[in-house]
Amino acid sequence: MEGRIIVVTSGKGGVGKTTATASIGAALAMEGNRVAVIDMDIGLRNLDVVLGLENRIVFNIVDVVNKKCKIRQAAIKDRRIENLFLIPASQSDNKDILSTSGIKRTAKTLKKEFDYIIMDSPAGIEKGFENSVVAADEAIVICTPDVSSIRDADRVIGLLYARSITPKIVVNRIIPKMVAKGDMLNHQDIMEILSVELIGLVPMDEQVVISTNIGLPLVMQNDSKAGQAFKRIARRLNGEIDLPIEIPISKTGIWNKISQKFGLTK
Repeated sequence: MEGRIIVVTSGKGGVGKTTATASIGAALAMEGNRVAVIDMDIGLRNLDVVLGLENRIVFNIVDVVNKKCKIRQAAIKDRRIENLFLIPASQSDNKDILSTSGIKRTAKTLKKEFDYIIMDSPAGIEKGFENSVVAADEAIVICTPDVSSIRDADRVIGLLYARSITPKIVVNRIIPKMVAKGDMLNHQDIMEILSVELIGLVPMDEQVVISTNIGLPLVMQNDSKAGQAFKRIARRLNGEIDLPIEIPISKTGIWNKISQKFGLTK
């Protein structure tokens, strides 16, 4: 059975796309799958830093596509998570160095060697995006609960449909207190606008910064709410389609509702 190529993309930068790629890839590997996460942001790689593997890079995805090395030479095995591999981006090339035919050829080989290939697409809808989606089977669009992010996500969703790729949505960096007060869009509002399948809601979590700084996959931190959310997303991708989506809720909001019900607050 061939592996699945899933591109993780967004309409704009800064929405947590690379963290999502690393977290979903790590979680899928922790479920027993053989997983490759690939940084497609040629010239501006970051996935290696998020995974703490920046000091072990020898070859990169450009070398693989251009036949300068084999996949196994470029794939860096994570020593903490069995079956998780990183193929980094090149920092010294530009996005035009990759050809569509080369990416498609490489994708066929990757699908024979891995159960999941998670591609971290650069933000935007130009050449880097084209390189990332040309061989993709599926797509995950990351957005945050703000109008500009949702508008850009809608644009990317349209481009994916035009390429016969059915997207799924992850809403990232949700702040429950702001949602409860009406200062941030809730997920129902977002899904009404985007009209695609929702596979996860991820709360804002300070552990994300800590995880990136120490190079530890977020899903390995048991006290991370975002990490737990990404684990559930990975389980849905891995076939647990009936797993309910957990909605981030403010504890303060819950207490206020209980208090009001029993007349404990005005």
